[in-house]
Amino acid sequence: MLSRLAVRDFALVEQLELELGPGLTVFTGETGAGKSLLIEALGLLAGGRGSTDWIRSGARRLEVSGRFEVGAQAVDVRRELDEDGRSRVFIDGKPSTVAALARLAEGFVDFHGQHEHQTLLKPAAQLELLDGFAKLGPARDAMAAAWAKRAELSDRLAALQMSEEERQRRLDLLRFQVSELEAADLKPGEEAELEAELPRLKHAARLGELAGEAYQRLYEAEGSAEEQLGAAERTLEEMARLDPALGPAREALARARDSASEAASALGAYKDGEGADPERLTQLLTRLDTLAKLKRKHGGTLEDLVAARGRMSAELETLEQHGERSADAEKALAAAEKDARAKAEELHRGRTKAAKKLAERALAQLEGLGLGKARLSVCVEWEDEALGPTGADRAEFLLAANPGEPMRPLRSVASGGELSRVMLALKTALAEADRVGTLVFDEVDAGVGGAVGAAVGERLAALGERRQVLVVTHLPQVACRAARHLEVAKAVKGGRTHTKLEDLTGQARVEALARMLGGKTVTEASRRHAKELLETT
Repeated sequence: MLSRLAVRDFALVEQLELELGPGLTVFTGETGAGKSLLIEALGLLAGGRGSTDWIRSGARRLEVSGRFEVGAQAVDVRRELDEDGRSRVFIDGKPSTVAALARLAEGFVDFHGQHEHQTLLKPAAQLELLDGFAKLGPARDAMAAAWAKRAELSDRLAALQMSEEERQRRLDLLRFQVSELEAADLKPGEEAELEAELPRLKHAARLGELAGEAYQRLYEAEGSAEEQLGAAERTLEEMARLDPALGPAREALARARDSASEAASALGAYKDGEGADPERLTQLLTRLDTLAKLKRKHGGTLEDLVAARGRMSAELETLEQHGERSADAEKALAAAEKDARAKAEELHRGRTKAAKKLAERALAQLEGLGLGKARLSVCVEWEDEALGPTGADRAEFLLAANPGEPMRPLRSVASGGELSRVMLALKTALAEADRVGTLVFDEVDAGVGGAVGAAVGERLAALGERRQVLVVTHLPQVACRAARHLEVAKAVKGGRTHTKLEDLTGQARVEALARMLGGKTVTEASRRHAKELLETT
Protein backbone atom coordinates (compact mmCIF):
# COMPACT_ATOMS: atom_id res chain seq x y z
CA MET A 1 0.00 0.00 0.00
CA LEU A 2 0.92 3.67 -0.25
CA SER A 3 1.91 4.73 3.28
CA ARG A 4 3.15 8.25 2.52
CA LEU A 5 2.62 10.86 -0.19
CA ALA A 6 4.41 14.23 -0.35
CA VAL A 7 3.72 16.85 -3.02
CA ARG A 8 5.58 20.13 -3.59
CA ASP A 9 4.84 22.93 -6.09
CA PHE A 10 2.25 20.89 -8.01
CA ALA A 11 -0.31 23.35 -9.48
CA LEU A 12 -2.30 24.71 -6.50
CA VAL A 13 -0.42 22.46 -4.07
CA GLU A 14 2.48 24.39 -2.56
CA GLN A 15 3.50 21.73 -0.05
CA LEU A 16 1.53 18.78 1.25
CA GLU A 17 2.48 15.66 3.19
CA LEU A 18 0.02 12.88 3.82
CA GLU A 19 0.30 9.67 5.83
CA LEU A 20 -2.04 6.95 4.57
CA GLY A 21 -3.24 3.66 5.97
CA PRO A 22 -5.22 0.62 4.82
CA GLY A 23 -8.92 0.60 4.05
CA LEU A 24 -11.11 3.05 2.15
CA THR A 25 -9.98 6.70 2.08
CA VAL A 26 -12.12 9.30 0.29
CA PHE A 27 -11.21 12.76 -0.98
CA THR A 28 -14.07 15.23 -1.22
CA GLY A 29 -14.37 18.94 -1.83
CA GLU A 30 -15.72 21.56 -4.18
CA THR A 31 -15.04 21.41 -7.91
CA GLY A 32 -11.67 22.98 -8.67
CA ALA A 33 -10.33 22.59 -5.13
CA GLY A 34 -7.67 20.14 -6.30
CA LYS A 35 -9.05 16.65 -5.53
CA SER A 36 -7.95 15.23 -8.86
CA LEU A 37 -4.57 16.98 -8.56
CA LEU A 38 -3.63 14.50 -5.84
CA ILE A 39 -4.54 11.63 -8.16
CA GLU A 40 -2.49 13.24 -10.96
CA ALA A 41 0.44 13.58 -8.57
CA LEU A 42 0.16 9.94 -7.57
CA GLY A 43 -0.03 9.01 -11.25
CA LEU A 44 3.21 10.91 -11.87
CA LEU A 45 4.80 9.03 -8.97
CA ALA A 46 3.67 5.78 -10.60
CA GLY A 47 5.55 6.53 -13.83
CA GLY A 48 2.83 8.43 -15.72
CA ARG A 49 3.46 11.22 -18.18
CA GLY A 50 3.97 14.68 -16.70
CA SER A 51 3.28 18.18 -17.92
CA THR A 52 5.22 21.36 -17.22
CA ASP A 53 1.81 23.05 -16.88
CA TRP A 54 1.57 21.31 -13.50
CA ILE A 55 4.53 23.26 -12.07
CA ARG A 56 3.27 25.86 -9.62
CA SER A 57 3.64 29.44 -10.84
CA GLY A 58 6.95 30.87 -9.65
CA ALA A 59 8.54 27.45 -8.98
CA ARG A 60 11.29 25.91 -11.11
CA ARG A 61 10.22 22.32 -10.63
CA LEU A 62 7.62 20.13 -8.98
CA GLU A 63 8.36 17.12 -6.78
CA VAL A 64 6.28 14.11 -5.74
CA SER A 65 7.58 11.44 -3.36
CA GLY A 66 6.09 8.50 -1.54
CA ARG A 67 6.58 5.16 0.11
CA PHE A 68 5.02 1.88 -1.03
CA GLU A 69 4.86 -1.00 1.46
CA VAL A 70 4.06 -4.70 1.07
CA GLY A 71 4.53 -6.62 4.29
CA ALA A 72 8.07 -5.97 5.52
CA GLN A 73 9.16 -4.58 2.13
CA ALA A 74 9.24 -0.79 1.73
CA VAL A 75 10.25 1.19 -1.36
CA ASP A 76 10.81 4.96 -1.33
CA VAL A 77 10.30 6.70 -4.67
CA ARG A 78 10.67 10.32 -5.81
CA ARG A 79 9.87 12.03 -9.10
CA GLU A 80 10.90 15.54 -10.14
CA LEU A 81 9.85 17.51 -13.22
CA ASP A 82 11.52 20.83 -14.05
CA GLU A 83 10.39 23.77 -16.16
CA ASP A 84 12.38 22.49 -19.17
CA GLY A 85 10.46 19.20 -19.12
CA ARG A 86 13.34 17.16 -17.71
CA SER A 87 12.24 14.36 -15.41
CA ARG A 88 14.35 12.78 -12.65
CA VAL A 89 13.50 9.55 -10.84
CA PHE A 90 14.94 8.14 -7.62
CA ILE A 91 14.15 4.69 -6.20
CA ASP A 92 15.38 4.16 -2.64
CA GLY A 93 17.58 7.23 -3.07
CA LYS A 94 19.32 5.97 -6.23
CA PRO A 95 18.83 7.54 -9.69
CA SER A 96 16.58 5.47 -11.94
CA THR A 97 14.35 5.81 -15.02
CA VAL A 98 10.67 6.52 -15.61
CA ALA A 99 10.32 3.09 -17.27
CA ALA A 100 11.75 1.34 -14.19
CA LEU A 101 9.45 3.39 -11.96
CA ALA A 102 6.41 2.42 -14.05
CA ARG A 103 7.32 -1.28 -13.87
CA LEU A 104 7.77 -1.06 -10.10
CA ALA A 105 4.51 0.83 -9.55
CA GLU A 106 2.49 -1.69 -11.58
CA GLY A 107 2.94 -4.12 -8.71
CA PHE A 108 1.80 -1.59 -6.10
CA VAL A 109 -0.94 0.66 -7.47
CA ASP A 110 -3.76 0.43 -10.03
CA PHE A 111 -5.63 3.48 -11.34
CA HIS A 112 -9.23 3.57 -12.56
CA GLY A 113 -10.70 6.55 -14.31
CA GLN A 114 -7.57 7.55 -16.23
CA HIS A 115 -6.90 5.36 -19.26
CA GLU A 116 -3.15 5.72 -19.34
CA HIS A 117 -2.84 4.06 -15.92
CA GLN A 118 -5.41 1.26 -16.29
CA THR A 119 -3.38 -1.93 -16.29
CA LEU A 120 -6.59 -3.95 -16.34
CA LEU A 121 -7.25 -2.75 -19.90
CA LYS A 122 -4.18 -4.62 -21.19
CA PRO A 123 -4.90 -8.13 -22.56
CA ALA A 124 -1.75 -9.51 -20.90
CA ALA A 125 -2.92 -8.17 -17.52
CA GLN A 126 -6.41 -9.56 -18.12
CA LEU A 127 -4.93 -12.99 -18.82
CA GLU A 128 -2.87 -12.83 -15.63
CA LEU A 129 -5.89 -11.81 -13.55
CA LEU A 130 -7.98 -14.60 -15.05
CA ASP A 131 -5.25 -17.08 -14.13
CA GLY A 132 -5.18 -15.70 -10.59
CA PHE A 133 -8.98 -15.93 -10.32
CA ALA A 134 -8.80 -19.56 -11.54
CA LYS A 135 -5.85 -20.31 -9.21
CA LEU A 136 -3.80 -21.45 -12.21
CA GLY A 137 -0.49 -20.16 -10.83
CA PRO A 138 1.17 -23.62 -10.59
CA ALA A 139 -0.05 -24.57 -14.07
CA ARG A 140 1.24 -21.25 -15.45
CA ASP A 141 4.64 -21.78 -13.78
CA ALA A 142 4.80 -25.30 -15.25
CA MET A 143 3.99 -23.85 -18.69
CA ALA A 144 6.78 -21.28 -18.39
CA ALA A 145 9.28 -23.98 -17.37
CA ALA A 146 8.21 -26.24 -20.25
CA TRP A 147 8.55 -23.39 -22.73
CA ALA A 148 11.99 -22.44 -21.42
CA LYS A 149 13.14 -26.03 -21.89
CA ARG A 150 11.68 -26.12 -25.40
CA ALA A 151 13.45 -22.83 -26.27
CA GLU A 152 16.79 -24.13 -24.96
CA LEU A 153 16.50 -27.34 -27.00
CA SER A 154 15.48 -25.36 -30.09
CA ASP A 155 18.58 -23.18 -29.82
CA ARG A 156 20.75 -26.25 -29.35
CA LEU A 157 19.29 -27.93 -32.44
CA ALA A 158 19.67 -24.75 -34.49
CA ALA A 159 23.37 -24.70 -33.62
CA LEU A 160 23.70 -28.33 -34.66
CA GLN A 161 21.78 -27.88 -37.92
CA MET A 162 23.87 -25.10 -39.39
CA SER A 163 25.13 -25.80 -42.90
CA GLU A 164 28.13 -28.07 -43.28
CA GLU A 165 30.18 -25.19 -44.66
CA GLU A 166 29.25 -22.99 -41.66
CA ARG A 167 29.91 -25.86 -39.29
CA GLN A 168 33.37 -26.42 -40.76
CA ARG A 169 34.21 -22.70 -40.55
CA ARG A 170 33.07 -22.67 -36.94
CA LEU A 171 35.07 -25.82 -36.19
CA ASP A 172 38.23 -24.29 -37.66
CA LEU A 173 37.79 -21.10 -35.65
CA LEU A 174 37.05 -22.92 -32.40
CA ARG A 175 39.98 -25.31 -32.83
CA PHE A 176 42.34 -22.38 -33.38
CA GLN A 177 40.95 -20.41 -30.42
CA VAL A 178 40.91 -23.37 -28.03
CA SER A 179 44.45 -24.36 -29.12
CA GLU A 180 45.64 -20.77 -28.59
CA LEU A 181 44.12 -20.54 -25.11
CA GLU A 182 45.32 -24.00 -24.08
CA ALA A 183 48.84 -23.20 -25.30
CA ALA A 184 48.75 -20.07 -23.15
CA ASP A 185 48.24 -22.32 -20.08
CA LEU A 186 46.19 -19.67 -18.33
CA LYS A 187 46.07 -19.66 -14.54
CA PRO A 188 43.66 -17.49 -12.54
CA GLY A 189 45.59 -14.94 -10.47
CA GLU A 190 48.77 -15.30 -12.52
CA GLU A 191 48.66 -11.78 -13.94
CA ALA A 192 48.57 -10.19 -10.48
CA GLU A 193 51.55 -12.30 -9.37
CA LEU A 194 53.58 -11.27 -12.42
CA GLU A 195 52.78 -7.58 -11.98
CA ALA A 196 53.86 -7.80 -8.34
CA GLU A 197 57.23 -9.32 -9.36
CA LEU A 198 57.89 -6.88 -12.19
CA PRO A 199 59.09 -3.84 -10.14
CA ARG A 200 61.73 -5.93 -8.31
CA LEU A 201 63.17 -7.23 -11.59
CA LYS A 202 63.11 -3.82 -13.27
CA HIS A 203 65.01 -2.17 -10.39
CA ALA A 204 67.25 -5.08 -9.41
CA ALA A 205 70.52 -3.13 -9.88
CA ARG A 206 69.38 -0.18 -7.78
CA LEU A 207 67.98 -2.47 -5.09
CA GLY A 208 71.32 -4.31 -4.85
CA GLU A 209 73.19 -1.02 -4.63
CA LEU A 210 70.97 0.27 -1.83
CA ALA A 211 71.17 -3.03 0.05
CA GLY A 212 74.97 -2.91 -0.07
CA GLU A 213 75.01 0.68 1.17
CA ALA A 214 72.72 -0.11 4.08
CA TYR A 215 74.76 -3.25 4.91
CA GLN A 216 77.93 -1.19 5.04
CA ARG A 217 76.43 1.32 7.44
CA LEU A 218 74.99 -1.32 9.68
CA TYR A 219 77.87 -3.82 9.80
CA GLU A 220 80.99 -3.54 7.64
CA ALA A 221 82.06 0.11 7.72
CA GLU A 222 84.36 1.50 10.38
CA GLY A 223 82.17 2.96 13.11
CA SER A 224 79.13 0.96 11.83
CA ALA A 225 75.83 1.05 13.66
CA GLU A 226 76.45 -2.38 15.17
CA GLU A 227 79.91 -1.31 16.40
CA GLN A 228 78.53 1.90 17.94
CA LEU A 229 75.66 0.03 19.59
CA GLY A 230 78.06 -2.56 21.02
CA ALA A 231 80.24 0.15 22.54
CA ALA A 232 77.21 1.90 24.02
CA GLU A 233 75.99 -1.41 25.46
CA ARG A 234 79.32 -2.05 27.21
CA THR A 235 79.22 1.47 28.69
CA LEU A 236 75.72 0.89 30.02
CA GLU A 237 76.73 -2.45 31.52
CA GLU A 238 79.35 -0.66 33.62
CA MET A 239 76.87 2.06 34.56
CA ALA A 240 74.24 -0.53 35.54
CA ARG A 241 76.68 -2.12 37.97
CA LEU A 242 77.00 1.23 39.69
CA ASP A 243 73.25 2.10 39.35
CA PRO A 244 70.92 -0.91 38.94
CA ALA A 245 68.11 1.47 37.87
CA LEU A 246 69.84 1.63 34.43
CA GLY A 247 69.26 -2.10 33.88
CA PRO A 248 66.15 -1.64 31.66
CA ALA A 249 68.02 0.88 29.50
CA ARG A 250 70.90 -1.60 29.03
CA GLU A 251 68.41 -4.34 28.06
CA ALA A 252 66.69 -2.04 25.55
CA LEU A 253 70.04 -1.22 23.97
CA ALA A 254 70.90 -4.92 23.76
CA ARG A 255 67.65 -5.55 21.90
CA ALA A 256 68.43 -2.69 19.51
CA ARG A 257 71.85 -4.22 18.75
CA ASP A 258 70.24 -7.61 18.11
CA SER A 259 67.71 -6.00 15.73
CA ALA A 260 70.49 -4.20 13.89
CA SER A 261 72.38 -7.51 13.53
CA GLU A 262 69.28 -9.23 12.13
CA ALA A 263 68.72 -6.41 9.64
CA ALA A 264 72.36 -6.52 8.57
CA SER A 265 72.17 -10.29 8.08
CA ALA A 266 69.02 -9.95 5.93
CA LEU A 267 70.58 -7.16 3.83
CA GLY A 268 73.72 -9.18 3.33
CA ALA A 269 71.74 -12.12 2.06
CA TYR A 270 69.67 -9.83 -0.17
CA LYS A 271 72.65 -8.11 -1.82
CA ASP A 272 74.40 -11.41 -2.40
CA GLY A 273 71.31 -13.26 -3.67
CA GLU A 274 69.62 -10.54 -5.72
CA GLY A 275 70.87 -9.00 -8.87
CA ALA A 276 69.88 -8.14 -12.38
CA ASP A 277 68.21 -11.11 -14.12
CA PRO A 278 67.60 -9.95 -17.72
CA GLU A 279 66.39 -13.38 -18.80
CA ARG A 280 63.67 -13.56 -16.12
CA LEU A 281 62.66 -9.96 -16.85
CA THR A 282 62.29 -10.76 -20.56
CA GLN A 283 60.24 -13.86 -19.76
CA LEU A 284 57.97 -11.88 -17.46
CA LEU A 285 57.42 -9.02 -19.94
CA THR A 286 56.75 -11.49 -22.77
CA ARG A 287 54.20 -13.36 -20.65
CA LEU A 288 52.39 -10.15 -19.65
CA ASP A 289 52.30 -9.08 -23.31
CA THR A 290 50.80 -12.46 -24.31
CA LEU A 291 48.08 -12.17 -21.66
CA ALA A 292 47.30 -8.58 -22.71
CA LYS A 293 46.90 -9.60 -26.37
CA LEU A 294 44.57 -12.46 -25.44
CA LYS A 295 42.45 -10.14 -23.30
CA ARG A 296 42.19 -7.60 -26.13
CA LYS A 297 41.26 -10.33 -28.58
CA HIS A 298 38.64 -12.14 -26.50
CA GLY A 299 37.64 -9.41 -24.06
CA GLY A 300 37.32 -9.54 -20.28
CA THR A 301 39.72 -10.57 -17.57
CA LEU A 302 42.09 -13.51 -17.28
CA GLU A 303 39.36 -15.37 -15.39
CA ASP A 304 36.96 -14.63 -18.26
CA LEU A 305 39.44 -16.15 -20.70
CA VAL A 306 39.59 -19.35 -18.65
CA ALA A 307 35.75 -19.52 -18.68
CA ALA A 308 35.66 -18.79 -22.43
CA ARG A 309 38.10 -21.66 -23.05
CA GLY A 310 35.68 -24.00 -21.26
CA ARG A 311 32.68 -22.83 -23.30
CA MET A 312 34.58 -23.07 -26.58
CA SER A 313 35.76 -26.58 -25.73
CA ALA A 314 32.19 -27.67 -25.00
CA GLU A 315 30.89 -26.18 -28.28
CA LEU A 316 33.77 -27.77 -30.17
CA GLU A 317 32.90 -31.17 -28.71
CA THR A 318 29.23 -30.67 -29.70
CA LEU A 319 30.08 -29.75 -33.29
CA GLU A 320 32.53 -32.63 -33.63
CA GLN A 321 29.81 -35.05 -32.55
CA HIS A 322 27.34 -33.39 -34.92
CA GLY A 323 25.42 -36.35 -36.33
CA GLU A 324 24.73 -38.21 -33.10
CA ARG A 325 23.91 -35.07 -31.12
CA SER A 326 21.65 -33.66 -33.85
CA ALA A 327 19.43 -36.75 -33.84
CA ASP A 328 19.23 -36.72 -30.04
CA ALA A 329 18.40 -33.00 -30.02
CA GLU A 330 15.59 -33.47 -32.56
CA LYS A 331 13.99 -36.15 -30.39
CA ALA A 332 14.37 -34.07 -27.24
CA LEU A 333 12.87 -30.98 -28.94
CA ALA A 334 9.89 -32.96 -30.24
CA ALA A 335 9.22 -34.26 -26.74
CA ALA A 336 9.57 -30.78 -25.25
CA GLU A 337 7.17 -29.28 -27.81
CA LYS A 338 4.62 -32.00 -27.07
CA ASP A 339 4.95 -31.35 -23.34
CA ALA A 340 4.62 -27.56 -23.79
CA ARG A 341 1.50 -27.96 -25.94
CA ALA A 342 -0.06 -30.34 -23.41
CA LYS A 343 0.52 -27.82 -20.61
CA ALA A 344 -0.88 -25.00 -22.80
CA GLU A 345 -4.02 -27.08 -23.44
CA GLU A 346 -4.37 -27.70 -19.69
CA LEU A 347 -4.17 -23.95 -19.11
CA HIS A 348 -6.72 -23.32 -21.87
CA ARG A 349 -9.24 -25.69 -20.29
CA GLY A 350 -8.81 -24.05 -16.88
CA ARG A 351 -9.09 -20.54 -18.32
CA THR A 352 -12.18 -21.33 -20.39
CA LYS A 353 -13.94 -22.78 -17.36
CA ALA A 354 -12.97 -19.83 -15.12
CA ALA A 355 -13.87 -17.18 -17.74
CA LYS A 356 -17.57 -18.00 -17.57
CA LYS A 357 -17.58 -17.92 -13.77
CA LEU A 358 -15.71 -14.60 -13.65
CA ALA A 359 -18.13 -13.00 -16.12
CA GLU A 360 -21.11 -14.18 -14.04
CA ARG A 361 -19.65 -12.72 -10.84
CA ALA A 362 -18.82 -9.40 -12.48
CA LEU A 363 -22.32 -9.16 -14.01
CA ALA A 364 -23.86 -9.74 -10.60
CA GLN A 365 -21.86 -6.75 -9.33
CA LEU A 366 -22.85 -4.56 -12.29
CA GLU A 367 -26.55 -5.04 -11.64
CA GLY A 368 -26.33 -3.02 -8.44
CA LEU A 369 -24.12 -0.35 -10.05
CA GLY A 370 -26.66 1.00 -12.53
CA LEU A 371 -25.56 -1.29 -15.37
CA GLY A 372 -28.15 -4.02 -14.96
CA LYS A 373 -28.75 -4.19 -18.74
CA ALA A 374 -25.06 -4.62 -19.53
CA ARG A 375 -23.56 -7.77 -21.00
CA LEU A 376 -20.03 -8.78 -20.07
CA SER A 377 -17.99 -11.73 -21.17
CA VAL A 378 -14.43 -12.95 -20.78
CA CYS A 379 -13.27 -14.25 -24.14
CA VAL A 380 -10.46 -16.81 -24.20
CA GLU A 381 -9.12 -17.65 -27.67
CA TRP A 382 -6.48 -20.22 -28.58
CA GLU A 383 -3.86 -18.88 -31.01
CA ASP A 384 -1.32 -21.42 -32.25
CA GLU A 385 1.10 -18.72 -33.38
CA ALA A 386 0.98 -17.20 -29.88
CA LEU A 387 2.21 -20.36 -28.12
CA GLY A 388 4.76 -19.18 -25.60
CA PRO A 389 5.65 -19.05 -21.89
CA THR A 390 2.05 -18.18 -20.86
CA GLY A 391 0.41 -20.75 -23.16
CA ALA A 392 -1.42 -20.11 -26.42
CA ASP A 393 -4.36 -18.05 -25.16
CA ARG A 394 -5.40 -14.46 -25.63
CA ALA A 395 -7.87 -13.16 -23.04
CA GLU A 396 -10.09 -10.14 -23.59
CA PHE A 397 -12.78 -8.66 -21.35
CA LEU A 398 -15.75 -7.59 -23.56
CA LEU A 399 -18.64 -5.31 -22.64
CA ALA A 400 -21.92 -4.12 -24.13
CA ALA A 401 -23.11 -1.47 -21.68
CA ASN A 402 -26.59 -1.09 -23.21
CA PRO A 403 -29.06 -3.35 -25.06
CA GLY A 404 -28.51 -3.45 -28.80
CA GLU A 405 -24.84 -2.46 -28.58
CA PRO A 406 -22.16 -4.87 -29.83
CA MET A 407 -19.67 -6.43 -27.42
CA ARG A 408 -16.48 -4.38 -27.42
CA PRO A 409 -13.13 -4.65 -25.61
CA LEU A 410 -13.02 -2.70 -22.35
CA ARG A 411 -10.28 -0.45 -23.75
CA SER A 412 -12.84 0.80 -26.33
CA VAL A 413 -15.41 1.86 -23.73
CA ALA A 414 -15.73 5.65 -24.01
CA SER A 415 -17.45 6.71 -20.79
CA GLY A 416 -15.07 7.25 -17.89
CA GLY A 417 -17.77 6.78 -15.27
CA GLU A 418 -19.16 3.72 -17.04
CA LEU A 419 -15.72 2.20 -17.35
CA SER A 420 -14.92 2.92 -13.70
CA ARG A 421 -18.04 1.08 -12.57
CA VAL A 422 -17.12 -1.92 -14.75
CA MET A 423 -13.66 -1.84 -13.22
CA LEU A 424 -15.17 -1.68 -9.75
CA ALA A 425 -17.34 -4.71 -10.52
CA LEU A 426 -14.35 -6.63 -11.86
CA LYS A 427 -12.14 -5.60 -8.96
CA THR A 428 -14.77 -6.81 -6.52
CA ALA A 429 -15.06 -10.13 -8.36
CA LEU A 430 -11.27 -10.41 -8.62
CA ALA A 431 -10.50 -9.29 -5.06
CA GLU A 432 -8.91 -12.63 -4.19
CA ALA A 433 -6.81 -12.83 -7.35
CA ASP A 434 -5.58 -9.26 -7.77
CA ARG A 435 -2.27 -8.72 -5.96
CA VAL A 436 -2.09 -4.93 -6.39
CA GLY A 437 -2.22 -3.39 -2.92
CA THR A 438 -3.55 0.10 -3.74
CA LEU A 439 -6.60 0.83 -5.91
CA VAL A 440 -7.27 4.41 -7.00
CA PHE A 441 -10.71 5.40 -8.32
CA ASP A 442 -11.39 8.76 -9.95
CA GLU A 443 -14.84 9.48 -11.49
CA VAL A 444 -16.06 6.14 -10.15
CA ASP A 445 -19.43 7.69 -9.24
CA ALA A 446 -19.79 9.97 -12.28
CA GLY A 447 -23.39 10.12 -13.44
CA VAL A 448 -24.82 8.03 -10.60
CA GLY A 449 -26.63 8.77 -7.38
CA GLY A 450 -29.25 7.44 -5.02
CA ALA A 451 -29.38 3.66 -4.72
CA VAL A 452 -26.64 3.16 -7.30
CA GLY A 453 -24.40 5.55 -5.37
CA ALA A 454 -25.04 3.59 -2.20
CA ALA A 455 -24.14 0.36 -4.02
CA VAL A 456 -20.92 1.94 -5.27
CA GLY A 457 -20.04 2.95 -1.70
CA GLU A 458 -20.85 -0.51 -0.38
CA ARG A 459 -18.57 -2.20 -2.92
CA LEU A 460 -15.73 0.25 -2.36
CA ALA A 461 -15.96 -0.36 1.38
CA ALA A 462 -15.87 -4.13 0.76
CA LEU A 463 -12.74 -3.68 -1.37
CA GLY A 464 -11.26 -1.57 1.42
CA GLU A 465 -11.45 -4.55 3.76
CA ARG A 466 -8.86 -6.31 1.57
CA ARG A 467 -6.97 -3.45 -0.09
CA GLN A 468 -6.02 0.16 0.32
CA VAL A 469 -8.64 2.07 -1.71
CA LEU A 470 -8.30 5.79 -2.54
CA VAL A 471 -11.38 7.44 -4.04
CA VAL A 472 -12.17 10.93 -5.31
CA THR A 473 -15.94 11.31 -4.90
CA HIS A 474 -18.78 13.80 -4.80
CA LEU A 475 -21.31 11.30 -3.44
CA PRO A 476 -22.18 11.30 0.28
CA GLN A 477 -23.27 7.67 -0.12
CA VAL A 478 -19.63 6.83 -0.91
CA ALA A 479 -17.97 9.25 1.50
CA CYS A 480 -19.93 7.97 4.51
CA ARG A 481 -18.45 4.49 4.00
CA ALA A 482 -14.83 5.62 4.31
CA ALA A 483 -12.51 4.67 7.13
CA ARG A 484 -10.93 8.08 6.58
CA HIS A 485 -12.47 11.21 5.08
CA LEU A 486 -10.18 13.96 3.72
CA GLU A 487 -11.61 17.23 2.47
CA VAL A 488 -9.71 19.19 -0.17
CA ALA A 489 -10.20 22.94 -0.15
CA LYS A 490 -8.68 26.10 -1.61
CA ALA A 491 -7.30 28.86 0.59
CA VAL A 492 -5.62 32.20 -0.08
CA LYS A 493 -2.41 32.95 1.79
CA GLY A 494 -0.07 35.84 1.05
CA GLY A 495 -2.05 36.68 -2.06
CA ARG A 496 -1.57 33.12 -3.48
CA THR A 497 -4.15 30.35 -3.82
CA HIS A 498 -3.14 26.95 -2.53
CA THR A 499 -4.75 23.61 -1.80
CA LYS A 500 -5.08 22.32 1.73
CA LEU A 501 -6.29 19.05 3.25
CA GLU A 502 -8.41 18.57 6.34
CA ASP A 503 -8.84 15.22 8.09
CA LEU A 504 -12.55 15.16 8.91
CA THR A 505 -13.90 13.53 12.07
CA GLY A 506 -16.87 14.04 14.35
CA GLN A 507 -19.07 17.07 13.66
CA ALA A 508 -16.75 18.36 10.91
CA ARG A 509 -17.46 15.21 8.93
CA VAL A 510 -21.19 15.54 9.51
CA GLU A 511 -21.05 19.13 8.19
CA ALA A 512 -19.11 18.04 5.09
CA LEU A 513 -21.60 15.25 4.32
CA ALA A 514 -24.48 17.68 4.88
CA ARG A 515 -22.95 20.06 2.29
CA MET A 516 -22.62 17.16 -0.15
CA LEU A 517 -26.29 16.32 0.43
CA GLY A 518 -27.80 19.80 0.34
CA GLY A 519 -25.35 22.14 -1.32
CA LYS A 520 -23.62 25.16 0.23
CA THR A 521 -26.54 25.89 2.54
CA VAL A 522 -26.51 23.34 5.34
CA THR A 523 -29.87 22.71 7.00
CA GLU A 524 -30.87 20.73 10.06
CA ALA A 525 -32.51 18.24 7.72
CA SER A 526 -29.28 17.70 5.78
CA ARG A 527 -27.36 17.33 9.06
CA ARG A 528 -29.82 14.68 10.28
CA HIS A 529 -29.52 12.87 6.97
CA ALA A 530 -25.72 13.00 7.20
CA LYS A 531 -25.78 11.54 10.72
CA GLU A 532 -28.13 8.78 9.54
CA LEU A 533 -25.75 7.88 6.73
CA LEU A 534 -22.85 7.58 9.18
CA GLU A 535 -24.86 5.63 11.72
CA THR A 536 -26.26 3.13 9.23
CA THR A 537 -22.98 2.24 7.50
